[in-house]
Amino acid sequence: MAEDCERDEPESSDSLRTFGAFVQGLREHAGLTREEFVPLVRFSKHTVESIELGRRMPDREFVERAEAVFGETGALRRAFAHLTRQPGLAAWFRKWARLERMAVSLDTYECRLVPGLLQSEAYVRSVFGNSIPLLTDEQLEAQVTARIGRQCMLRERPDTSFSFIVEEHVFQRRLGGAEVTRRLIEHVLDSARTRNVELQIMPTDSEFHACLDGPLRLLETPDGRRLAYSEGQQNGRLIADPKEAVLLHRRYATLRSQALSPKDSRGLLERMRGAL
Repeated sequence: MAEDCERDEPESSDSLRTFGAFVQGLREHAGLTREEFVPLVRFSKHTVESIELGRRMPDREFVERAEAVFGETGALRRAFAHLTRQPGLAAWFRKWARLERMAVSLDTYECRLVPGLLQSEAYVRSVFGNSIPLLTDEQLEAQVTARIGRQCMLRERPDTSFSFIVEEHVFQRRLGGAEVTRRLIEHVLDSARTRNVELQIMPTDSEFHACLDGPLRLLETPDGRRLAYSEGQQNGRLIADPKEAVLLHRRYATLRSQALSPKDSRGLLERMRGAL
């Protein structure tokens, strides 16, 4: 059965857990059970519980309503100012990231950006530098660290097969400028030299295309299960239904036959690099 990844709760952080414990302590000091507190702040029991357990970032409205319940001491407002989310992977991607670590094969088709496992640091910074709303310097560094950190899989798991198919126009976009793109191509070429990494370019002038429905990630687990993952604006979806996953694996297999061979893909990238 297809399974939606969690989207509404950020990864916990020390400050979120501390704030949650503070809320719980104030509530209990006021002699209120969670059930009694819920109607006073007009948030669901699930939301209040998630905040108290440090799993959810409270919003300003919750803080103001809770302040009114606790006597307007201003303590929650001051604590709220120091809250931070755990930086790094998006909430909807974390489950897939855990599955990646046990996979025996990982296949990726991308038509928007160079896949994260192949991105150079300068390119990563350009990607997150274009985020809307803008990230703080701290958030940007955290995102860069998380993305670069995932790339160790290519080096540390020589017995895992990595296949990438990337649209030609992705490299033509020149995100971050010509120099960033040149260094990106060099980084991609270096990564693809690894024995367990295969890179293919889908040429722009191809008359056939098996994955027109969008980006796709696939993996196979050690016990032979085939899973898939698709991602869009502010969301991601883990696909575990066997029939649906097998269909997507078939589409990827067809796309591999339609894309340039690894050798021809390398030649195309080298020519593109030389033209920058």
